[in-house]
Amino acid sequence: MDIFSDPVLLARVQFACTAAYHFIFVPLTIGLGLILAINETRYYRSRDPKDAAATKFWVKIFTATFVLGVATGITMEFSFGTNWADYSRFVGDIFGAPLAAEALLAFFLESTFLGVLLFGRKRVSPKFYLVSSWLVWFGSALSALWIIIANSWMQTPAGAELSADGSKAVITDFFAAAANPSVWPRYSHTVVALLIMGAFVAMAVSAWYLIKKRHTDFAMKTMKIGAVVGIVTTCFMLVTAHASAVTVAEEQPTKLAMMEGMYDSEVPPLYAFGWVDEESQEVITPFAIPGGTSFLATGEWDTEYQGLNDLAETEEYGAIDPETAPVNAVFQTYHLMVAMFGLIALTVILVLVFTLRGGKIKDMKWLQRLVLISPLFPLIAIQCGWFTAELGRQPWVVYPSATSPEGVNLLVSDGVSQSVSNVELLITMVLFLAVYAFLMVAWARTMGRFIKEGPVVEAEDAATASDTGSATAGAAPALAADAPAAAKEGR
Repeated sequence: MDIFSDPVLLARVQFACTAAYHFIFVPLTIGLGLILAINETRYYRSRDPKDAAATKFWVKIFTATFVLGVATGITMEFSFGTNWADYSRFVGDIFGAPLAAEALLAFFLESTFLGVLLFGRKRVSPKFYLVSSWLVWFGSALSALWIIIANSWMQTPAGAELSADGSKAVITDFFAAAANPSVWPRYSHTVVALLIMGAFVAMAVSAWYLIKKRHTDFAMKTMKIGAVVGIVTTCFMLVTAHASAVTVAEEQPTKLAMMEGMYDSEVPPLYAFGWVDEESQEVITPFAIPGGTSFLATGEWDTEYQGLNDLAETEEYGAIDPETAPVNAVFQTYHLMVAMFGLIALTVILVLVFTLRGGKIKDMKWLQRLVLISPLFPLIAIQCGWFTAELGRQPWVVYPSATSPEGVNLLVSDGVSQSVSNVELLITMVLFLAVYAFLMVAWARTMGRFIKEGPVVEAEDAATASDTGSATAGAAPALAADAPAAAKEGR
């Protein structure tokens, strides 16, 4: 089979798999970081030991996920120097700064204050602990910014020029490179998606406890937090998705053409679903809104965009071959992402309505089961979004966008290391599969143990509340007496 003999294709598949695996844990880390910080804020105000137990619960979930996210992220960076060595030589002058900034300004911030959350409850003031919880979340979001800066530069290069010998891109303006045209639309779109993921995981954990009729007080509080975060971020998603789509339309015409299955120049319709027949070069669908995509991108119903066949005849995009371009794959991932957003919006509205209206969700088994599986909706949407973004810029690894400096682009085939063979790639893929499968099982078992144990109120939580002088008289002894029963329930 060609896939086993083509080093370029194998390198792409390997990086796609490791990136997709890594991006299971990134959304959980950033999304649940906000849930953790909100819970700690609740405890800071209430001094209720139950809220302290809730924070401890989310710290454990966050930490286990954070560790695996870091480990799988390092693997991806190593591949830049092995499978993608020629790519690294081309972009090294650009990528060094944001990746260094991510480690120094974001990762160290996040990991340092995570240490405070793990070991500092009795060693620092309540206010410092609260600030630490928010800094952990801020550090994770800041880390995502630097990674998005690096990735967005590949989509819309800026602040650089081609070296005299044409072998690499040389940075000329750091701030222009960091603030390239797609950074802010893509960053806001990505972070909002990750926060939606965190909200849905929080709601799913709550639904599990409601189904099992355990920790119902924690479940209802967390369900409300998840529903509010979910509805707010879902509304913001409409704005960020529009901004991101407009950027694609303005900067990456071949990607837009593949997203909408356009081979010929036309006023693009809006499809809910369909199938791209790549041989006949047409979209097969029973339903389309004429000019719908044009309206969403420009506010007008008659804006014409170039199709792949016309773009392939231009000097800028002549490297693309419409007959081999992954048009249907991009079309499907893009429209599946949009469909998942519809399920996200429907689910969060149902949860919000039946949680805030007297807590009716406690008696609604069908909704509890829907919420239990609902984290799949944002997870699928996130993965499809990245596949759309990365497949859509093929065959370039550094895309020649509408505003990119002249000559600053690189084909995927020119970015792969010439010294890594297909056999070596196959061996490492098998090893990655084995190790990653083991890590996934270990992580899932750890999460299962934490969730089964639950947010148990312990005697030391009550003692901490008593020491602050904020707990009501007699609350600590009563809760301490309840601790053995709660622990038994948690087991």
